[in-house]
Amino acid sequence: MAAAGRDPRRLGFVGAGRMAEAIAQGLIRAGKVEAQQVLASAPTDRNLCHFQPPVLVTIQALGCQTTHSNQEVLQRCSLVIFATKPQVLPAVLTEVAPVVTAEHVLVSVAAGVSLSTLEELLPPKTRVLRVSPNLPCLVQEGAMVMARGLHAGNSEARLLQNLLEACGQCEEVPEAYVDIHTALGGSGVAFVCMFSEALAEGAIKMGMPSSLAHRIAAQTLLGTAKMLQQEGQHPAQLRTDVLTPAGTTIYGLHALEQGGL
Repeated sequence: MAAAGRDPRRLGFVGAGRMAEAIAQGLIRAGKVEAQQVLASAPTDRNLCHFQPPVLVTIQALGCQTTHSNQEVLQRCSLVIFATKPQVLPAVLTEVAPVVTAEHVLVSVAAGVSLSTLEELLPPKTRVLRVSPNLPCLVQEGAMVMARGLHAGNSEARLLQNLLEACGQCEEVPEAYVDIHTALGGSGVAFVCMFSEALAEGAIKMGMPSSLAHRIAAQTLLGTAKMLQQEGQHPAQLRTDVLTPAGTTIYGLHALEQGGL
């Protein structure tokens, strides 16, 4: 039986930064949760002004409920996603541990904080999972992996995976892969953006208007990604399909290799 005041349909976020916003917005857009069923916490307004933009305003703009009390999130929600900075998470877990119950399913998206660390800081047998998401969750095209702790069973894993698949692709993996994904899927977004920017700047250098060049670069990345997904080809095979002997592409690839790509 749910504790008084705790709605089993309610989803909580401890930490209301960019990643929490991306996941919340993806879930709301997909109809997995209603905005009024989302409760997010963040530090005081004074702290928000000092350390980051006022992210609570963004969360509130989605129609979600907000609070400055981390414990309130645990007291009102059974499923809680911890989206704080990694260096802050241990202190936050220590703070909320007294209100954690057997009903809770707790999920961490903090990079580099292991399941064993999470379990050590929480009451015995707490059901804990780790997720490595990425920013495209915001447009429901995220690439995510998840791993379960010792006391999280199949039902908790299915619940979380079903929820997060509304934000994109989510696969359960061994925990060792979660940290690898941080670089591949998490930081990879920045790497791809840098490549897209360089691709567009080459066209701008040749005289194409900036806005057009960036639109074409983005669409080229999108189309290529869809071909890789839908056709199941290795990137090297798709790259070979584009090449023609003595053509522009082979010269361009040679230049990229010369530059150390």
